[in-house]
Amino acid sequence: MKPEINHKLSIIGVAIDLGAGTPGVSIGPAAIRYAGVVERLEKIGYEVEDNGDIVAIKPLSEQSPGTNLKNLDEVVRVNTELCRRVSDVMAAGRFPLVLGGDHSIAIGTLAGVMQHKKNLGVIWFDAHGDINTAETSPSGNIHGMPVAVGLGLGHEKLTNIGGKDNKLKPENIVFIGCRDLDNGERKALKELGITVFTMHEIDRLGMTEVIHRAILVAGKETDGIHVSFDMDSMDPVYVEGTGTRVPGGLTYRESHLALEMIALSEKLISAEFVEVNPIIDNKNQTAKTAVALMGSLMGEWLI
Repeated sequence: MKPEINHKLSIIGVAIDLGAGTPGVSIGPAAIRYAGVVERLEKIGYEVEDNGDIVAIKPLSEQSPGTNLKNLDEVVRVNTELCRRVSDVMAAGRFPLVLGGDHSIAIGTLAGVMQHKKNLGVIWFDAHGDINTAETSPSGNIHGMPVAVGLGLGHEKLTNIGGKDNKLKPENIVFIGCRDLDNGERKALKELGITVFTMHEIDRLGMTEVIHRAILVAGKETDGIHVSFDMDSMDPVYVEGTGTRVPGGLTYRESHLALEMIALSEKLISAEFVEVNPIIDNKNQTAKTAVALMGSLMGEWLI
């Protein structure tokens, strides 16, 4: 993405950690703003509209009747509102940039984008598969389920957000950076034929080739590409402030290169950055890294 394509950009923060197992990511949007995201985007050339935060309200009990899913009703409420706001942003001809919050917010982001882009390609940066359902999840945490929901799999309250007809196609989804998959996720990814570039492929092929292939898959006969970037896709050496750290992830430069190449493809239509947890961070460094990565994705160049 670059301002010459669409210089109007809207930020939507989602202050929620109810979909995760570690508290703290609810203040991720505030940390990202404090790290200078608006100023950086404006310097690139965007007209930035900050729409503030959707704020989750912690329920008295995390248990939802009739299911093992935690905080189901509040996660549904927040994502329903996010779907509406993302759709409104796109209806106004603006680029939606969503700041998390835990990765359950991708349910609302994807649903909102697909109100306007029915055939959406997705590049998903994550250490994990995020394709669990209530039946396969070891924890019941909904931040491990947004890809499943986007495909129409899972609890009806989640899959109904945005409408049953607006769903992803497995052939246009690409995972990058995976290195920690539950058994159910591994099975689902294989059965659905979803493209997965684990750290093994990145080590063997190099990030340039991986992203080249990813753009071909996510961009083939689609209406554009959505990028969902979980900070835990990176190695914990670079991002201490994220809740589900897994050693051996993407390097700082691999992450920037990947996002720079997606920007150059001119296929990007929406994005979200999630799982910044200031409570366990060091001097807000993870939020600063997220802002720098947003710069690369949005067309920031040295020369």
